Amino acid sequence: MSGVAETVATVREDLAARDGVLIAFSGGVDSSVVAALAHDALGDAAVACTAKSETLPAAELDDAVRVAEEIGIRHELVEFSELDSAEFVENDDQRCYHCRSMRLGAMYDRARELDIDVVCDGTNASDTGEGHRPGLRAVEELDAYSPLLEHGIEKAQVREIAREYGLSVADKPSMACLSSRIPTGLDVTEERLSRVEKAERLLRTWGFEQFRVRDHDGLARIEVGDDELDAALDPDFVRAARDHIGDCGFDHVTLDLHGYRTGSVSPEDETDEDIVADVFDQEYPNAE
Repeated sequence: MSGVAETVATVREDLAARDGVLIAFSGGVDSSVVAALAHDALGDAAVACTAKSETLPAAELDDAVRVAEEIGIRHELVEFSELDSAEFVENDDQRCYHCRSMRLGAMYDRARELDIDVVCDGTNASDTGEGHRPGLRAVEELDAYSPLLEHGIEKAQVREIAREYGLSVADKPSMACLSSRIPTGLDVTEERLSRVEKAERLLRTWGFEQFRVRDHDGLARIEVGDDELDAALDPDFVRAARDHIGDCGFDHVTLDLHGYRTGSVSPEDETDEDIVADVFDQEYPNAE
């Protein structure tokens, strides 16, 4: 038996020892692997639960529904609004803490309704080494159980397990909530979330896989993965982005030549003005 297979067996045994679990389920690869392992271990006593709010793109909700069907696990939805929290809306460097606290709180409420004692999440062993992660504090404070973290399963292994299960999200890029596109200190509003979601839906439709549209108070800064940068520099794309992403409600559209970077709207040593000054603006000379 391979090392990963042994680990998977251990996690299943761990989960099987519980009366039931509710998994905070986004439909990403981490929570999908936890859901698959829990369903294997507990059958109908395992429940996947997705929190629906303004910060969850509709495409991600569709993915969560689809992947839950792939796994065969019972799938519940809870609805709430992070925008009801003034602390979340003000978007300081603890925004993810406030968001995760509310989401997990909603999960615990549903778990109690279902007479389930354990709420699991998809935190993996790689997450703890990725810099500023205030959301992890909420996981600790609310005592959510993270089986991937508990058993030392890192991101590459998570994807390997997902392939073993034949999950369609095995190679899916990470996708943070829409509020992560808004620079720290700029209020999170429904208008900003909506125009980011519309712009990113266009990028997905145009075939991009790893991307973000950052909202600098009306200026859209597009980030794409390094291997997709040539496609983003194509004059046809530049014209389409300028016209159609502008129609989503942005005043200006830019392309960031640094490419996709996690947390790029809140760097430690740069202001938002520094970032915007270092992007490729919409007036691309060959686009006309």
